[in-house]
Amino acid sequence: MHLALYQPDIPQNTGTILRLCACLDVAAHIIEPAGFPVSDRHFRRAGMDYLDQVSITRHDSWSKFEQWRNEAGLRLVLFTTKGAGSYLDYRYGRDDVLLFGRESAGVPDEVAGVADARLVIPIRPDLRSLNVAMAAAMALGEALRQTGSAIER
Repeated sequence: MHLALYQPDIPQNTGTILRLCACLDVAAHIIEPAGFPVSDRHFRRAGMDYLDQVSITRHDSWSKFEQWRNEAGLRLVLFTTKGAGSYLDYRYGRDDVLLFGRESAGVPDEVAGVADARLVIPIRPDLRSLNVAMAAAMALGEALRQTGSAIER
């Protein structure tokens, strides 16, 4: 399982998501450019000492990320408020890439257009969206539950 962040722009959310990936042993990908330097103190504080425990691959552009993904033959599962189906109804695979967009703008149409699935986490219709770190935790938890990839204790 892989979790990818498209041009993240809030360092605290990115640090929290990378900590989640470390704890659940999930590979993380950051698709540049990020809206902050990876040395940002908020980013480091949110990730705490877990940042040394996570496998992070930085892709310097969307095209480089897509090249990597296509060569690896991995499905791209986009989480978006414009999703076509619920994240709970989707059947995840162990090699899926769960993609989350920028907090301020999501992903552009060209990115959404190549996703193998566009999923939504249903929320109250009068509210805009969940925090991206919360959405990532919910989505990753469901994907790991379905695939049996969760760490056993």
